[in-house]
Amino acid sequence: MRKPLSTSQCVCIVLLWAALCYWVLVSVPRIDGPVILTLVISAGLVFIPVVKSLKKR
Repeated sequence: MRKPLSTSQCVCIVLLWAALCYWVLVSVPRIDGPVILTLVISAGLVFIPVVKSLKKR
């Protein structure tokens, strides 16, 4: 079984995800449905493991 993520790893992952979201939102000409759906799915892929890891500790 894997070790839970440390606090610094969780913070780093969330900050990198936020920077990527900012970059995507700034670079697209229009914010429409597919962009929002992609950001929501990516949020799930980032925050579900982070929350699970924090709950394990």
